[in-house]
Amino acid sequence: MHNRLQRLGYAAPFNDDQVFGDATAAMVEAFQRARGLPITGEVDATTWSRLVEAGWHLGDRLLYLTRPFQRGDDVAELQIRLAQLGFDPGRIDGIFGTLLDGALIDFQRNRALEPTGVLTRATLLELWRMTSIMADRNLVTEARDRAGFNELPSDLVVIAGSTPLADAVARDWTSGNLVRLESSNPDEIATTANGANAAIVLSFQFNGEIQGIHIHYWASYRSHSRRGEQLASSLAAALANRDLLPRVEVTGMALPVLRETRMTTLQVEHGAYDHQVDEIATIMNELVRKVLHNETLTSI
Repeated sequence: MHNRLQRLGYAAPFNDDQVFGDATAAMVEAFQRARGLPITGEVDATTWSRLVEAGWHLGDRLLYLTRPFQRGDDVAELQIRLAQLGFDPGRIDGIFGTLLDGALIDFQRNRALEPTGVLTRATLLELWRMTSIMADRNLVTEARDRAGFNELPSDLVVIAGSTPLADAVARDWTSGNLVRLESSNPDEIATTANGANAAIVLSFQFNGEIQGIHIHYWASYRSHSRRGEQLASSLAAALANRDLLPRVEVTGMALPVLRETRMTTLQVEHGAYDHQVDEIATIMNELVRKVLHNETLTSI
């Protein structure tokens, strides 16, 4: 782990490479902060997997569509380079999925290469040659998002988690399609939401240590969920207009549930608000309905 951190530029005077001390914890926290992960200083499964992914550089290995999907910083760089050239690989998330496969094939056809969907050396050299003269171009994924080309796939909303606020939001949902999951497991939520082609996912988690509500939307690899940021920010503004409601913090992060779900997803952490959950739920649902109907998001 020390070697991986040092190769990524997180240098520290480790007194003993075999000991996880304060210096190691500080470097882990710095890595977590840079990667949009909870800053704990502890190496859990998510932190370790992101640490491994960060060690891949474009050209280190063949990239192509596999099951399970390939993941890593090299995949993210491939997505960015294709997006700079106008080929849409989907969200920049470091996951080699079907959209990236299609974008890579389109690039190969465009450059008169064999359209295999495999990042061969010939394809990589052509990709480097093309992007070296267009490094400052905006990403087509961001441009499509700003222009409103990324339409919602359905009107289905997934509400996940077993908390009082999750129950109140689901109970108050009286229009449109709803899938209710008691689970807070990111893989289960993503499997259900992606399989159902949902439009929005609200994942709730109780945290008795926080004062207020923390809302997280996807942000990583030089990109973010524009619709997620707008929904989270509008919700924070709406709650701020109610003096009795809790303070809301909005943060772009790369939590597993935000990365694994393909649609607009919010991770909502909250404390105990027994007498306020119904009003909060009403505000949340009103804003979600506005998103589903493509209406302008304003404070409720």
